[in-house]
Amino acid sequence: MIVQRLAVIGLGLIGGSLARALRAAGAVAHISGYDPDPSRRDDAQRLCVIDRVCDTPAAAVRDADLVVLSVPVLQTADALVACLPACKLDVVITDVGSTKTSVLEDVKRVCGQLPPWFVAGHPIAGTEKSGIAHSQAELFRRHRVILTPHANQDAAAQSLVTRIWQAAGARVVEMDAHRHDAIFAATSHLPHVLAYSFVDMLARLDDSDEIFRNAGGGFRDFSRIASSSPQMWHDIVRANAHSVGELLDRQIGELQQIRAMLRESRWDELKALFERARSARERYLAQIE
Repeated sequence: MIVQRLAVIGLGLIGGSLARALRAAGAVAHISGYDPDPSRRDDAQRLCVIDRVCDTPAAAVRDADLVVLSVPVLQTADALVACLPACKLDVVITDVGSTKTSVLEDVKRVCGQLPPWFVAGHPIAGTEKSGIAHSQAELFRRHRVILTPHANQDAAAQSLVTRIWQAAGARVVEMDAHRHDAIFAATSHLPHVLAYSFVDMLARLDDSDEIFRNAGGGFRDFSRIASSSPQMWHDIVRANAHSVGELLDRQIGELQQIRAMLRESRWDELKALFERARSARERYLAQIE
């Protein structure tokens, strides 16, 4: 047993999957939870993912040893404000947000400084589906969880959060918060922007119905992440706008170069670009296998 009493604030895919994983691992004795959406609270109760589903954040965190904020990144400050008055003095609080600099800034704004008991974290796992109804105990197995310790970090608090993610089957690594945001702007945040933009462009064409009816596997693969939660990804991109914007400028420049290749029939250059990209992806796949 790692944690006696766990509270999950935000009963979505990530929060629900963590609750399932820890229960399956025998790492937690009791789980309470809260979500502002009554339907998610009902699902959590119906599916028995949470032992006690509460009507307020304060009720959920009372007596909790560990609180997991599984909310959209722009709601971190509000969630913390709602929870703190009811928390025990020795509580540990962590989050699962996809941006870390903005989360740490929000926590510092609420608390006046970065408190030792707050551990910033980001599980690198998920699907395009949202909601606790889609949660699964195996979601984090063999996936990374990144912790971004700060200058005031309490070692025991970080150790507790590390152990609960390891119990969920994840591999925990540490990283600077700014470096984290730059990396995930490139590998996650910008790809979502591109997928949303691409699908929206096609949907606004006059013959969009015919285009979608005839779309094949390549379109489904490329556009899959455009089925993700618009609110969640709006918040992530807004919270990491600087890093995403810099990469978007670079991507626009790359697309303009490709446009020039097409206009000027520079087919050898286009093929070389495709070959470089294919080789880069094959190297990436070889590293993760």
